Amino acid sequence: MKNKNIKGIFMYRMLIIFVMILGASTIGALFKYMGFSETNIVLVYLLAIVLITWAATGFITGIIASIIATFTFNYLFTEPNFSFSVNNPSYMITFVIMIITAFITSTLTSKMKNNALEAREKEAEATALYSLNTRLTCASDINDMAQISASAVSLCFDCEAQCLCFYKSNKYEKVREKIENLETLYDQGEKFWDWPIYGNESSLGVIRIPADKAKAMKEDQMSLLKVMIESIALAMDRWQASQKQMEADAEIVQERYRTNLLRSISHDLRTPLSGIIGTSEMLLDMIDQTDDKYEMIKGIYNEADWLHGLMENILSLTKLDDGRLTIEKESEAVEEIVGGAVAHISKRFPEYEIKVKVPEELLLVPMDAKLIEQVLMNLLDNAVKHTPKGKEIGVSVTENKKENKAIFTVRDQGNGISSDEVPLVFKPFYTSRGKLADAHRGTGLGLPICEAIVKAHGGQIEARNCQQGNGAEFIFTLPMEEKKNDEFRYKYSDSRR
Repeated sequence: MKNKNIKGIFMYRMLIIFVMILGASTIGALFKYMGFSETNIVLVYLLAIVLITWAATGFITGIIASIIATFTFNYLFTEPNFSFSVNNPSYMITFVIMIITAFITSTLTSKMKNNALEAREKEAEATALYSLNTRLTCASDINDMAQISASAVSLCFDCEAQCLCFYKSNKYEKVREKIENLETLYDQGEKFWDWPIYGNESSLGVIRIPADKAKAMKEDQMSLLKVMIESIALAMDRWQASQKQMEADAEIVQERYRTNLLRSISHDLRTPLSGIIGTSEMLLDMIDQTDDKYEMIKGIYNEADWLHGLMENILSLTKLDDGRLTIEKESEAVEEIVGGAVAHISKRFPEYEIKVKVPEELLLVPMDAKLIEQVLMNLLDNAVKHTPKGKEIGVSVTENKKENKAIFTVRDQGNGISSDEVPLVFKPFYTSRGKLADAHRGTGLGLPICEAIVKAHGGQIEARNCQQGNGAEFIFTLPMEEKKNDEFRYKYSDSRR
Protein backbone atom coordinates (compact mmCIF):
# COMPACT_ATOMS: atom_id res chain seq x y z
CA MET A 1 0.00 0.00 0.00
CA LYS A 2 2.84 2.40 0.90
CA ASN A 3 4.73 1.66 -2.38
CA LYS A 4 1.55 2.32 -4.37
CA ASN A 5 1.13 5.70 -2.69
CA ILE A 6 4.75 6.68 -3.45
CA LYS A 7 4.38 5.61 -7.06
CA GLY A 8 1.14 7.58 -7.38
CA ILE A 9 2.72 10.74 -5.98
CA PHE A 10 5.70 10.39 -8.36
CA MET A 11 3.44 9.98 -11.38
CA TYR A 12 1.37 12.97 -10.30
CA ARG A 13 4.46 15.20 -10.04
CA MET A 14 5.85 14.00 -13.39
CA LEU A 15 2.50 14.77 -14.99
CA ILE A 16 2.58 18.32 -13.60
CA ILE A 17 6.15 18.81 -14.89
CA PHE A 18 5.17 17.51 -18.35
CA VAL A 19 2.08 19.70 -18.60
CA MET A 20 3.85 22.87 -17.37
CA ILE A 21 6.92 22.40 -19.60
CA LEU A 22 4.66 21.66 -22.58
CA GLY A 23 2.68 24.82 -21.85
CA ALA A 24 5.85 26.90 -21.49
CA SER A 25 7.23 25.47 -24.73
CA THR A 26 3.99 26.28 -26.57
CA ILE A 27 4.04 29.87 -25.27
CA GLY A 28 7.77 30.10 -26.12
CA ALA A 29 7.08 28.96 -29.68
CA LEU A 30 4.36 31.60 -29.94
CA PHE A 31 6.76 34.28 -28.64
CA LYS A 32 9.43 33.22 -31.16
CA TYR A 33 6.88 33.35 -33.97
CA MET A 34 5.88 36.86 -32.84
CA GLY A 35 9.53 37.91 -32.82
CA PHE A 36 10.05 38.26 -29.06
CA SER A 37 13.56 37.87 -27.70
CA GLU A 38 14.82 34.65 -26.11
CA THR A 39 14.92 36.40 -22.72
CA ASN A 40 11.14 36.47 -22.66
CA ILE A 41 11.05 32.76 -23.42
CA VAL A 42 13.46 32.11 -20.55
CA LEU A 43 11.13 34.02 -18.22
CA VAL A 44 8.23 31.84 -19.36
CA TYR A 45 10.18 28.73 -18.42
CA LEU A 46 11.08 30.28 -15.02
CA LEU A 47 7.39 30.97 -14.45
CA ALA A 48 6.63 27.35 -15.30
CA ILE A 49 9.21 26.19 -12.72
CA VAL A 50 7.60 28.39 -10.05
CA LEU A 51 4.18 26.98 -10.88
CA ILE A 52 5.52 23.40 -10.84
CA THR A 53 7.14 23.93 -7.44
CA TRP A 54 3.94 25.45 -6.08
CA ALA A 55 1.65 22.74 -7.48
CA ALA A 56 3.87 19.76 -6.66
CA THR A 57 5.29 20.12 -3.14
CA GLY A 58 8.93 19.12 -2.89
CA PHE A 59 12.37 20.55 -3.32
CA ILE A 60 13.52 17.67 -5.57
CA THR A 61 10.58 18.24 -7.89
CA GLY A 62 11.72 21.84 -8.45
CA ILE A 63 15.29 20.76 -9.23
CA ILE A 64 14.11 18.14 -11.73
CA ALA A 65 11.80 20.71 -13.33
CA SER A 66 14.70 23.21 -13.57
CA ILE A 67 16.93 20.71 -15.39
CA ILE A 68 14.17 19.57 -17.75
CA ALA A 69 13.20 23.18 -18.52
CA THR A 70 16.83 24.10 -19.32
CA PHE A 71 17.33 21.16 -21.67
CA THR A 72 13.94 21.78 -23.32
CA PHE A 73 14.83 25.44 -23.96
CA ASN A 74 18.17 24.33 -25.39
CA TYR A 75 16.54 21.73 -27.62
CA LEU A 76 13.76 23.95 -28.98
CA PHE A 77 15.00 27.53 -28.99
CA THR A 78 18.82 27.61 -29.38
CA GLU A 79 20.81 27.16 -32.59
CA PRO A 80 20.88 24.52 -33.90
CA ASN A 81 17.23 23.81 -33.15
CA PHE A 82 16.09 20.33 -32.13
CA SER A 83 19.55 19.48 -30.94
CA PHE A 84 21.35 19.62 -27.60
CA SER A 85 24.50 21.07 -29.20
CA VAL A 86 25.17 24.81 -28.99
CA ASN A 87 26.71 26.94 -31.75
CA ASN A 88 27.01 30.16 -29.79
CA PRO A 89 29.19 29.75 -26.66
CA SER A 90 27.32 32.63 -24.98
CA TYR A 91 24.33 30.31 -24.68
CA MET A 92 26.29 28.31 -22.10
CA ILE A 93 26.23 31.32 -19.80
CA THR A 94 22.51 31.62 -20.46
CA PHE A 95 22.00 27.97 -19.55
CA VAL A 96 24.04 28.27 -16.36
CA ILE A 97 22.19 31.40 -15.27
CA MET A 98 18.90 29.77 -16.18
CA ILE A 99 19.71 26.67 -14.07
CA ILE A 100 20.89 28.78 -11.12
CA THR A 101 17.86 31.04 -11.35
CA ALA A 102 15.53 28.07 -11.64
CA PHE A 103 17.27 26.38 -8.71
CA ILE A 104 16.96 29.46 -6.48
CA THR A 105 13.38 30.08 -7.58
CA SER A 106 12.31 26.51 -6.90
CA THR A 107 14.11 26.51 -3.54
CA LEU A 108 12.47 29.74 -2.37
CA THR A 109 9.07 28.69 -3.66
CA SER A 110 9.32 25.30 -1.96
CA LYS A 111 10.45 26.92 1.29
CA MET A 112 7.62 29.45 1.19
CA LYS A 113 5.12 26.69 0.58
CA ASN A 114 6.53 24.62 3.45
CA ASN A 115 6.42 27.66 5.74
CA ALA A 116 2.82 28.29 4.76
CA LEU A 117 2.00 24.64 5.39
CA GLU A 118 3.69 24.73 8.80
CA ALA A 119 1.83 27.93 9.66
CA ARG A 120 -1.48 26.30 8.76
CA GLU A 121 -0.58 23.23 10.82
CA LYS A 122 0.35 25.37 13.83
CA GLU A 123 -2.84 27.36 13.42
CA ALA A 124 -4.83 24.11 13.31
CA GLU A 125 -2.98 22.86 16.42
CA ALA A 126 -3.62 26.11 18.27
CA THR A 127 -7.28 26.01 17.28
CA ALA A 128 -7.57 22.39 18.41
CA LEU A 129 -5.93 23.16 21.76
CA TYR A 130 -8.08 26.24 22.31
CA SER A 131 -11.23 24.27 21.49
CA LEU A 132 -10.13 21.45 23.81
CA ASN A 133 -9.40 23.80 26.73
CA THR A 134 -12.67 25.68 26.21
CA ARG A 135 -14.73 22.50 26.17
CA LEU A 136 -12.89 21.05 29.17
CA THR A 137 -13.56 24.22 31.14
CA CYS A 138 -17.29 23.88 30.45
CA ALA A 139 -17.38 20.15 31.27
CA SER A 140 -19.82 19.16 34.00
CA ASP A 141 -17.96 16.17 35.42
CA ILE A 142 -14.98 13.87 34.92
CA ASN A 143 -16.85 11.57 32.52
CA ASP A 144 -17.76 14.53 30.33
CA MET A 145 -14.07 15.51 30.31
CA ALA A 146 -13.13 11.99 29.21
CA GLN A 147 -15.60 12.12 26.29
CA ILE A 148 -14.41 15.58 25.23
CA SER A 149 -10.77 14.47 25.40
CA ALA A 150 -11.39 11.32 23.35
CA SER A 151 -13.34 13.31 20.75
CA ALA A 152 -10.63 16.00 20.44
CA VAL A 153 -7.79 13.48 20.05
CA SER A 154 -9.80 11.42 17.55
CA LEU A 155 -10.52 14.50 15.43
CA CYS A 156 -6.96 15.80 15.59
CA PHE A 157 -5.23 12.54 14.68
CA ASP A 158 -7.96 10.98 12.51
CA CYS A 159 -8.44 7.86 14.65
CA GLU A 160 -10.80 6.23 17.14
CA ALA A 161 -9.13 7.38 20.37
CA GLN A 162 -10.38 6.62 23.89
CA CYS A 163 -9.93 8.30 27.25
CA LEU A 164 -10.00 5.93 30.23
CA CYS A 165 -10.61 7.73 33.52
CA PHE A 166 -9.49 6.22 36.86
CA TYR A 167 -11.45 8.56 39.16
CA LYS A 168 -13.41 6.46 41.71
CA SER A 169 -13.48 3.48 39.36
CA ASN A 170 -12.05 -0.02 39.67
CA LYS A 171 -12.91 -0.86 36.07
CA TYR A 172 -9.43 -0.07 34.78
CA GLU A 173 -7.43 -1.29 37.76
CA LYS A 174 -5.05 -3.39 35.63
CA VAL A 175 -4.42 -0.45 33.32
CA ARG A 176 -3.76 1.79 36.35
CA GLU A 177 -1.22 -0.68 37.78
CA LYS A 178 0.58 -0.90 34.45
CA ILE A 179 0.67 2.89 34.06
CA GLU A 180 1.93 3.49 37.60
CA ASN A 181 4.85 1.12 36.92
CA LEU A 182 5.50 2.58 33.45
CA GLU A 183 9.10 3.61 32.79
CA THR A 184 8.58 4.98 29.25
CA LEU A 185 6.51 7.87 27.88
CA TYR A 186 3.76 5.53 26.69
CA ASP A 187 2.77 1.88 26.83
CA GLN A 188 2.96 0.02 23.52
CA GLY A 189 0.34 -2.70 23.29
CA GLU A 190 -0.58 -4.98 20.43
CA LYS A 191 -3.88 -3.24 19.68
CA PHE A 192 -3.48 0.11 21.47
CA TRP A 193 -0.83 2.51 22.69
CA ASP A 194 -1.62 4.16 26.02
CA TRP A 195 -0.37 7.63 26.98
CA PRO A 196 -0.70 8.24 30.74
CA ILE A 197 -2.50 11.29 32.15
CA TYR A 198 -0.60 12.23 35.30
CA GLY A 199 -2.00 14.53 37.98
CA ASN A 200 -0.23 16.21 40.87
CA GLU A 201 -0.79 13.28 43.22
CA SER A 202 -1.51 10.22 41.07
CA SER A 203 -2.32 8.97 37.58
CA LEU A 204 -5.73 10.18 36.39
CA GLY A 205 -6.23 8.02 33.30
CA VAL A 206 -4.87 7.22 29.83
CA ILE A 207 -5.34 8.36 26.25
CA ARG A 208 -5.64 5.21 24.13
CA ILE A 209 -4.83 5.32 20.38
CA PRO A 210 -4.96 2.37 17.95
CA ALA A 211 -1.50 0.86 17.44
CA ASP A 212 -1.46 1.32 13.63
CA LYS A 213 -2.21 5.04 13.96
CA ALA A 214 0.24 5.46 16.82
CA LYS A 215 3.10 3.86 14.88
CA ALA A 216 2.54 6.27 11.96
CA MET A 217 2.61 9.40 14.15
CA LYS A 218 5.40 11.87 13.45
CA GLU A 219 7.47 13.67 16.03
CA ASP A 220 5.46 16.89 15.75
CA GLN A 221 2.24 14.91 16.21
CA MET A 222 3.72 13.29 19.31
CA SER A 223 4.52 16.75 20.67
CA LEU A 224 0.97 17.95 19.97
CA LEU A 225 -0.48 14.88 21.72
CA LYS A 226 1.76 15.57 24.72
CA VAL A 227 0.49 19.16 24.96
CA MET A 228 -3.12 17.99 24.67
CA ILE A 229 -2.58 15.41 27.44
CA GLU A 230 -1.07 18.11 29.67
CA SER A 231 -4.18 20.26 29.14
CA ILE A 232 -6.42 17.28 29.91
CA ALA A 233 -4.43 16.45 33.05
CA LEU A 234 -4.62 20.05 34.27
CA ALA A 235 -8.40 20.19 33.77
CA MET A 236 -8.98 16.81 35.45
CA ASP A 237 -6.68 17.68 38.34
CA ARG A 238 -8.46 21.00 38.85
CA TRP A 239 -11.86 19.28 38.80
CA GLN A 240 -10.77 16.62 41.28
CA ALA A 241 -9.34 19.29 43.59
CA SER A 242 -12.65 21.18 43.49
CA GLN A 243 -14.53 17.94 44.20
CA LYS A 244 -12.32 17.19 47.19
CA GLN A 245 -12.84 20.72 48.47
CA MET A 246 -16.62 20.38 48.10
CA GLU A 247 -16.55 17.05 49.92
CA ALA A 248 -14.39 18.55 52.66
CA ASP A 249 -16.79 21.51 53.02
CA ALA A 250 -19.76 19.14 53.19
CA GLU A 251 -17.97 17.07 55.80
CA ILE A 252 -17.22 20.19 57.83
CA VAL A 253 -20.88 21.21 57.70
CA GLN A 254 -21.96 17.71 58.69
CA GLU A 255 -19.42 17.66 61.51
CA ARG A 256 -20.68 21.02 62.72
CA TYR A 257 -24.26 19.76 62.79
CA ARG A 258 -23.14 16.66 64.64
CA THR A 259 -21.16 18.69 67.16
CA ASN A 260 -24.04 21.08 67.77
CA LEU A 261 -26.41 18.15 68.24
CA LEU A 262 -24.05 16.42 70.68
CA ARG A 263 -23.53 19.64 72.60
CA SER A 264 -27.27 20.29 72.81
CA ILE A 265 -28.05 16.75 73.95
CA SER A 266 -25.23 16.77 76.50
CA HIS A 267 -26.34 20.06 78.05
CA ASP A 268 -29.94 18.91 78.17
CA LEU A 269 -29.05 15.61 79.85
CA ARG A 270 -26.54 16.88 82.40
CA THR A 271 -29.10 18.48 84.71
CA PRO A 272 -31.50 15.50 85.01
CA LEU A 273 -28.55 13.11 85.32
CA SER A 274 -27.10 15.14 88.17
CA GLY A 275 -30.48 14.95 89.90
CA ILE A 276 -30.70 11.18 89.37
CA ILE A 277 -27.16 10.67 90.68
CA GLY A 278 -27.79 12.83 93.75
CA THR A 279 -31.13 11.19 94.55
CA SER A 280 -29.87 7.64 94.05
CA GLU A 281 -26.80 8.38 96.22
CA MET A 282 -29.04 9.73 98.96
CA LEU A 283 -31.27 6.64 98.74
CA LEU A 284 -28.23 4.37 98.98
CA ASP A 285 -27.25 6.05 102.24
CA MET A 286 -30.81 5.63 103.59
CA ILE A 287 -31.26 1.91 102.67
CA ASP A 288 -29.47 -0.98 104.25
CA GLN A 289 -27.21 -2.96 101.91
CA THR A 290 -29.09 -6.17 102.75
CA ASP A 291 -32.29 -4.69 101.35
CA ASP A 292 -33.29 -5.99 97.91
CA LYS A 293 -33.85 -2.43 96.74
CA TYR A 294 -30.23 -1.51 97.43
CA GLU A 295 -28.83 -3.31 94.37
CA MET A 296 -31.53 -1.82 92.16
CA ILE A 297 -30.77 1.73 93.38
CA LYS A 298 -27.06 1.05 93.07
CA GLY A 299 -27.62 0.00 89.46
CA ILE A 300 -29.50 3.25 88.82
CA TYR A 301 -26.63 5.20 90.38
CA ASN A 302 -23.96 3.41 88.33
CA GLU A 303 -25.84 3.79 85.08
CA ALA A 304 -26.55 7.48 85.71
CA ASP A 305 -22.92 8.06 86.70
CA TRP A 306 -21.76 6.31 83.53
CA LEU A 307 -24.08 8.46 81.44
CA HIS A 308 -22.83 11.54 83.25
CA GLY A 309 -19.24 10.59 82.40
CA LEU A 310 -20.27 10.01 78.81
CA MET A 311 -21.85 13.47 78.66
CA GLU A 312 -18.65 14.99 80.03
CA ASN A 313 -16.63 13.21 77.36
CA ILE A 314 -19.02 14.34 74.64
CA LEU A 315 -18.81 17.95 75.82
CA SER A 316 -15.03 17.71 75.84
CA LEU A 317 -15.21 16.22 72.35
CA THR A 318 -17.29 19.14 71.04
CA LYS A 319 -14.87 21.63 72.59
CA LEU A 320 -11.95 19.83 70.98
CA ASP A 321 -13.70 19.81 67.61
CA ASP A 322 -14.31 23.55 67.85
CA GLY A 323 -10.78 24.26 69.08
CA ARG A 324 -12.19 25.81 72.25
CA LEU A 325 -10.44 23.58 74.78
CA THR A 326 -8.74 26.01 77.16
CA ILE A 327 -6.05 24.75 79.49
CA GLU A 328 -5.80 26.72 82.72
CA LYS A 329 -2.70 25.45 84.49
CA GLU A 330 -2.01 25.66 88.17
CA SER A 331 0.44 23.75 90.35
CA GLU A 332 -1.53 20.83 91.72
CA ALA A 333 -0.57 17.99 94.08
CA VAL A 334 -0.67 14.78 92.09
CA GLU A 335 -1.75 12.85 95.20
CA GLU A 336 -5.01 14.81 95.36
CA ILE A 337 -5.73 14.46 91.63
CA VAL A 338 -5.06 10.72 91.64
CA GLY A 339 -7.03 10.28 94.87
CA GLY A 340 -10.07 12.07 93.46
CA ALA A 341 -10.10 9.93 90.31
CA VAL A 342 -9.60 6.69 92.26
CA ALA A 343 -12.34 7.59 94.76
CA HIS A 344 -14.81 8.23 91.94
CA ILE A 345 -14.07 4.93 90.18
CA SER A 346 -14.02 2.97 93.47
CA LYS A 347 -17.46 4.28 94.28
CA ARG A 348 -18.79 3.03 90.97
CA PHE A 349 -16.93 -0.28 91.06
CA PRO A 350 -16.31 -1.23 94.71
CA GLU A 351 -15.58 -4.83 93.71
CA TYR A 352 -12.27 -3.76 92.13
CA GLU A 353 -9.14 -3.05 94.14
CA ILE A 354 -7.10 -0.11 92.91
CA LYS A 355 -3.52 0.09 94.15
CA VAL A 356 -2.08 3.60 94.21
CA LYS A 357 1.60 4.48 94.35
CA VAL A 358 2.69 8.13 94.48
CA PRO A 359 5.92 9.83 95.70
CA GLU A 360 6.18 10.25 99.46
CA GLU A 361 7.29 13.84 99.01
CA LEU A 362 4.77 16.41 97.82
CA LEU A 363 4.88 16.50 94.01
CA LEU A 364 3.41 19.61 92.39
CA VAL A 365 2.77 19.53 88.65
CA PRO A 366 1.39 22.39 86.50
CA MET A 367 -1.92 21.11 85.13
CA ASP A 368 -5.60 21.74 84.68
CA ALA A 369 -6.83 19.65 87.63
CA LYS A 370 -10.31 18.98 86.27
CA LEU A 371 -9.05 17.80 82.88
CA ILE A 372 -6.24 15.60 84.21
CA GLU A 373 -8.66 14.05 86.68
CA GLN A 374 -10.92 13.31 83.72
CA VAL A 375 -7.96 11.66 81.96
CA LEU A 376 -7.29 9.44 84.99
CA MET A 377 -10.97 8.53 85.35
CA ASN A 378 -11.17 7.57 81.67
CA LEU A 379 -8.02 5.43 81.94
CA LEU A 380 -9.27 3.76 85.14
CA ASP A 381 -12.68 3.17 83.59
CA ASN A 382 -10.93 1.58 80.60
CA ALA A 383 -8.85 -0.60 82.98
CA VAL A 384 -12.02 -1.78 84.74
CA LYS A 385 -13.50 -2.86 81.39
CA HIS A 386 -10.55 -5.13 80.68
CA THR A 387 -9.73 -6.46 84.17
CA PRO A 388 -11.52 -9.55 85.56
CA LYS A 389 -13.19 -9.13 88.92
CA GLY A 390 -10.86 -9.88 91.80
CA LYS A 391 -7.81 -8.69 89.88
CA GLU A 392 -5.88 -5.58 90.88
CA ILE A 393 -5.67 -2.29 88.98
CA GLY A 394 -2.58 -0.16 89.50
CA VAL A 395 -2.06 3.62 89.39
CA SER A 396 1.39 5.09 89.89
CA VAL A 397 3.10 8.46 89.56
CA THR A 398 6.86 8.95 89.35
CA GLU A 399 9.08 11.93 88.74
CA ASN A 400 11.75 11.91 86.06
CA LYS A 401 14.09 14.63 87.29
CA LYS A 402 16.48 14.19 84.38
CA GLU A 403 13.80 15.01 81.81
CA ASN A 404 11.88 17.20 84.28
CA LYS A 405 8.50 15.54 83.85
CA ALA A 406 5.93 13.56 85.84
CA ILE A 407 5.01 10.06 84.61
CA PHE A 408 1.50 8.69 85.25
CA THR A 409 0.83 4.97 84.69
CA VAL A 410 -2.46 3.05 84.80
CA ARG A 411 -2.19 -0.77 84.60
CA ASP A 412 -4.82 -3.44 84.21
CA GLN A 413 -4.60 -7.24 84.38
CA GLY A 414 -6.58 -8.09 81.29
CA ASN A 415 -5.53 -9.87 78.11
CA GLY A 416 -3.38 -7.01 76.87
CA ILE A 417 -3.47 -5.22 73.53
CA SER A 418 -2.95 -7.09 70.27
CA SER A 419 -0.28 -5.73 67.95
CA ASP A 420 -2.80 -4.68 65.30
CA GLU A 421 -4.86 -2.72 67.86
CA VAL A 422 -1.97 -0.65 69.28
CA PRO A 423 -2.15 2.03 66.51
CA LEU A 424 -5.98 2.19 66.85
CA VAL A 425 -6.65 2.54 70.57
CA PHE A 426 -6.55 6.36 70.43
CA LYS A 427 -8.78 6.59 67.36
CA PRO A 428 -12.20 8.18 68.02
CA PHE A 429 -15.09 5.71 68.45
CA TYR A 430 -12.77 2.69 68.33
CA THR A 431 -13.58 0.02 70.91
CA SER A 432 -11.32 -2.91 71.63
CA ARG A 433 -12.38 -6.34 70.40
CA GLY A 434 -10.59 -8.06 73.26
CA LYS A 435 -12.43 -6.70 76.28
CA LEU A 436 -14.27 -9.00 78.68
CA ALA A 437 -17.70 -10.26 77.69
CA ASP A 438 -19.29 -8.88 80.86
CA ALA A 439 -17.35 -5.62 80.82
CA HIS A 440 -19.11 -2.28 80.89
CA ARG A 441 -20.00 -0.89 77.49
CA GLY A 442 -17.81 1.79 75.91
CA THR A 443 -18.16 4.46 73.24
CA GLY A 444 -14.56 4.80 72.08
CA LEU A 445 -14.32 8.46 73.17
CA GLY A 446 -12.40 8.18 76.44
CA LEU A 447 -8.92 7.39 75.13
CA PRO A 448 -8.94 9.92 72.23
CA ILE A 449 -9.99 12.64 74.69
CA CYS A 450 -7.20 11.55 77.05
CA GLU A 451 -4.70 11.91 74.23
CA ALA A 452 -6.04 15.35 73.30
CA ILE A 453 -5.91 16.67 76.88
CA VAL A 454 -2.42 15.29 77.55
CA LYS A 455 -1.04 16.76 74.32
CA ALA A 456 -2.70 20.07 75.16
CA HIS A 457 -0.64 20.06 78.36
CA GLY A 458 2.53 19.52 76.34
CA GLY A 459 2.81 15.86 77.34
CA GLN A 460 2.74 12.48 75.59
CA ILE A 461 0.61 9.36 76.03
CA GLU A 462 1.15 5.80 74.88
CA ALA A 463 -0.42 2.36 75.25
CA ARG A 464 1.51 -0.88 75.50
CA ASN A 465 1.42 -4.32 77.07
CA CYS A 466 2.84 -4.69 80.55
CA GLN A 467 6.50 -5.66 80.53
CA GLN A 468 5.96 -7.82 83.61
CA GLY A 469 2.82 -9.91 83.88
CA ASN A 470 -0.42 -9.80 81.93
CA GLY A 471 -2.46 -6.81 80.93
CA ALA A 472 -1.87 -3.42 79.38
CA GLU A 473 -0.62 -0.11 80.68
CA PHE A 474 -1.29 3.44 79.65
CA ILE A 475 1.49 5.92 80.36
CA PHE A 476 1.27 9.67 79.99
CA THR A 477 3.72 12.40 80.93
CA LEU A 478 3.30 16.02 81.98
CA PRO A 479 6.09 18.63 81.97
CA MET A 480 7.10 19.88 85.40
CA GLU A 481 7.73 23.44 84.24
CA GLU A 482 4.91 25.71 83.20
CA LYS A 483 5.31 27.42 79.87
CA LYS A 484 5.08 31.18 79.45
CA ASN A 485 1.57 31.09 78.09
CA ASP A 486 -0.88 29.91 80.73
CA GLU A 487 -3.57 29.13 78.22
CA PHE A 488 -3.28 26.58 75.45
CA ARG A 489 -5.72 25.82 72.70
CA TYR A 490 -5.60 22.39 71.20
CA LYS A 491 -7.37 21.44 68.02
CA TYR A 492 -8.76 17.93 68.15
CA SER A 493 -8.31 17.45 64.44
CA ASP A 494 -4.67 16.50 65.05
CA SER A 495 -5.77 13.42 67.00
CA ARG A 496 -8.29 12.42 64.35
CA ARG A 497 -5.89 12.10 61.45
